[in-house]
Amino acid sequence: MDISSKTGIKEITSKYNIFPHKKWGQNFLMDKNILNKIANVSCLTSADHVIEIGPGLGALTREIANRSKGVLAIEIDPALQDVLQETLADINNSRLRMADVLKVNLEQELLDAFNLSKLDTYKVCANIPYNITTPIIFNLLEKCPNMKYAVLMIQKEVAARIKAQPGNKEYGLLTVMIKYYAEVEYLMDVSRNCFFPRPEVDSSVIKIIPHGANQFKLKNETGFKSLVRKAFQMRRKTMLNICSAEFGVEKEKIKRYLDILDIDYNKRPENLTIHNFISIAENWPAAMEESFD
Repeated sequence: MDISSKTGIKEITSKYNIFPHKKWGQNFLMDKNILNKIANVSCLTSADHVIEIGPGLGALTREIANRSKGVLAIEIDPALQDVLQETLADINNSRLRMADVLKVNLEQELLDAFNLSKLDTYKVCANIPYNITTPIIFNLLEKCPNMKYAVLMIQKEVAARIKAQPGNKEYGLLTVMIKYYAEVEYLMDVSRNCFFPRPEVDSSVIKIIPHGANQFKLKNETGFKSLVRKAFQMRRKTMLNICSAEFGVEKEKIKRYLDILDIDYNKRPENLTIHNFISIAENWPAAMEESFD
């Protein structure tokens, strides 16, 4: 049975009387060529352990396993457990964990799955559910310090937001915060016609490469994150209004402060670089407030 074909997908889902669930974001790839391309651009080696999120019927899992030392597939839908046990039965270097990816310690799960005494770097390769794309990405970036990189298939519009540059309408909170944690490479687009059932959107495959431990070496990471959130909550406002609201001081003081930083206080947040946001947050200690009195 070829589970990378529409016929094979229909056959096995009929056999187990299961149906793709919208709440799990289930759209199964039915293009062998695309599966091969995703596995190839993941640049896996026989020394790599890999985590796959949302294996679905196991088509991509098989391709990953063929190119790696071992793959841990984490699936939330209990209805797919028997399916995956069948489709991966002949793949000796695959492990299946039925769990919510947002509620488990991924690195501990990998250690346990392969009885590893310690965890070196590993890779992530996944067609992730579009309805929880952002939580999954930040879970990987904030809670997986040993991850070398993640190759993820996501909604094309979300990929555009992640890769947007200042001045682009797609540029926003997601753009700035992912840039804080990682570099992102665009790898390829995938048509909606390559899935069953056919989704309403096209997809893109991106590679997220973490910077490592706090590349920007912020003294006030909390303040930076708070400022960025506030800025894009008020994205129609100028930085003058945003900073006045964030710091709780009058606008004249903010004007003088942003002038010192050589940042135009009439700009809106989509026109600021990550370095602008860092500069504003990092240079606003209580001592500087007092110097304006």
